[in-house]
Amino acid sequence: MNPYDTRFADPSSYHDRRSDLAVAPIVAPPVPMPAVNTYAAAYPPVPAAPAGVDYPRYGQGGRGRGGGGRGGGGFGGGGGGGYGGGRGARGRDGLDTLALPKPDFRSLIPFEKNFYVESPSVQAMSDAEVAQYRRLRDITVEGREVPKPVRYFQEANFPDYCMQAIAKSGFVEPTPIQSQGWPMALNGRDLIGIAQTGSGKTLSYLLPGLVHVGAQPRLEQGDGPIVLILAPTRELAVQIQEESTKFGSYSRTRSTCVYGGAPKGPQIRDLRRGVEIVIATPGRLIDLLEAGHTNLRRVTYLVLDEADRMLDMGFEPQIRKIVAQIRPDRQTLYWSATWPREVEALARQFLQNPYKVTIGSPDLKANHSIQQIVEVISDHEKYPRLSKLLSDLMDGSRILIFFQTKKDCDKITRQFPIEGKRWVW
Repeated sequence: MNPYDTRFADPSSYHDRRSDLAVAPIVAPPVPMPAVNTYAAAYPPVPAAPAGVDYPRYGQGGRGRGGGGRGGGGFGGGGGGGYGGGRGARGRDGLDTLALPKPDFRSLIPFEKNFYVESPSVQAMSDAEVAQYRRLRDITVEGREVPKPVRYFQEANFPDYCMQAIAKSGFVEPTPIQSQGWPMALNGRDLIGIAQTGSGKTLSYLLPGLVHVGAQPRLEQGDGPIVLILAPTRELAVQIQEESTKFGSYSRTRSTCVYGGAPKGPQIRDLRRGVEIVIATPGRLIDLLEAGHTNLRRVTYLVLDEADRMLDMGFEPQIRKIVAQIRPDRQTLYWSATWPREVEALARQFLQNPYKVTIGSPDLKANHSIQQIVEVISDHEKYPRLSKLLSDLMDGSRILIFFQTKKDCDKITRQFPIEGKRWVW
């Protein structure tokens, strides 16, 4: 994988790099996967309904292709229809009480999860240099045998396809969370990352996730994803998916995004074709798991992004149900912008011997890496001022404007048409 990795020639070292729920083979290189899908043995099949019986699902909606009954009220209630049959949407209370099949973890196949080899330049850093680097970037670390930070992209020893993606993106150097988070994640250990929005944390777990996928056996028919990323909202999930598609294209790693409020058909088709990475909101993922459209028996790399926000939104029961479906020797990366007591309590239950890296303060505050300029003006001055700002700022970059109402969005697109520019709202 990189010029400094000689451990594949060392059988004992290779043994140490594998998951520890099963004994690794004595030979150094990984053995080819058998044609039989042995992962399926850990998960019992869902029994079929007796003749003439249709299990009730999703409120009052019955199953069937192309339409059907209407779902009950409550969170997400709605009419059925479309791909997969006529079914109403399940309320959040229904997701909380849903019992998924309990997997059998007694016969698990070991997997590779430690890919980090410290480059000579990082190895040569003294303790004083490491402390100074972290102090200047407001990096705080906790844990046993914490690796040194990487100062340049080359020091992370990513595969060539990752380096190509980084170079094409035009990044100059790693952000603080990336410089310390990459060695931690590539080490195969669980990780707690506390960093504000806009700190570069998405690539902190996404690039190691791509490396993780590349070291696992290829997906077989019926397999679920290898990497699962949970996010609290559709907007964040879509944003992560865009980055996953961009960087995953260099290694031909497939990904999909599943979330509520969108048709299930395209999401189901992606899952059935097979994808290595799934980005999901908890409710929609449980929906698809219960319907048998995917499974989590191949997940060995789990990411919980914005865990504090997921708990605030009441997703803890759904998160617990999802995590219970994943093998316990997985690698888990737990990301949060704040570190309240309930977030810490959940992390203690899900993670084993984790590293912890904090950028800045774990207390909620504005991101200092984002410049904020406030202008106090009257209502009738807003649109002329906005017009002037747009004229000054339009240099080919994207601009995000927030309005209070949809009516204001309509007004701005009509009032300020800009030649060659496209408005999306």
